[in-house]
Amino acid sequence: MKIAILSRNSKLYSTQRLKEACVQRGHEARVIDYLRCYMDITSHNPKLIYQGEPLDGYHAVIPRVGASHTFYGTAVVRQFEMMSVFPTNESTAISRSRDKLRSLQLLSRDGIGLPVTGFANSTKDIDGLINLVGGAPLVIKLLEGTQGIGVILAETQKAAQAVIEAFRGLNANILVQEFIKEAGGSDMRCFVVGGKVIAAMKRQGPPGEFRSNLHRGGSSEKVKLTPEERSTAVRSAKAMGLNVAGVDILRSNHGPVVMEVNSSPGLEGIEAATGIDVAGKIVEFIEKNADAKNTRDKGKG
Repeated sequence: MKIAILSRNSKLYSTQRLKEACVQRGHEARVIDYLRCYMDITSHNPKLIYQGEPLDGYHAVIPRVGASHTFYGTAVVRQFEMMSVFPTNESTAISRSRDKLRSLQLLSRDGIGLPVTGFANSTKDIDGLINLVGGAPLVIKLLEGTQGIGVILAETQKAAQAVIEAFRGLNANILVQEFIKEAGGSDMRCFVVGGKVIAAMKRQGPPGEFRSNLHRGGSSEKVKLTPEERSTAVRSAKAMGLNVAGVDILRSNHGPVVMEVNSSPGLEGIEAATGIDVAGKIVEFIEKNADAKNTRDKGKG
């Protein structure tokens, strides 16, 4: 098969591993900088052009679209879909997962465990919003933040009021969530491929840090999931419509709660912690499903 890997940087670990896995399994793989693609949007004959040449003959595409380039990146994925190329994650599913508020609303609709979450527009409603999530300490998140950036733990009511007022003064959209103290600065990254959890790791933040992101100094280790945690991860990916997803779960006193569903989860941490060939599992999924019939959305809205 001929497989396109959409990535802005061919030297990234995840990009290299996906290309290696394709080649090892006998496929032709090419890394394509999606921001340098341009599109011919013509009825019955859609095209993608890259470096002056049309991108023809591809059977599958693996999107590794950065959060800051979601709009254009998903447009490129959608164009591949119009050309009947099978995407590991469809454009609508990527867009859905990148909207934190929409994601939580969809997860909530499907009865998936979540931290108590509040969202409001007016600063006149701050006290009600804070009380909704059980008061301080609480977590305040920028809707546009990624990788732990724009996530603040407010220890007191006054601190929470000040941070919310500051963000809203900048017209920033924020979520307010209950603080899951019992998680102890750790979470679990569950890697879902094709409706199955194929690998899972526990991430632990450094002392004094409530965020567990590895690039912020956190550590990781292989973890055994409970059946409920496994089911929560699979249902979360399904709710987003994602075939490949990193589902971040906290262990709370009232069961597993989902913090985020990531449509372009990194491979380095999970492969190092578990020893599992995650890239190979993704390519195996493509081999089983790269058929135009399996592209459900076909570029719809």
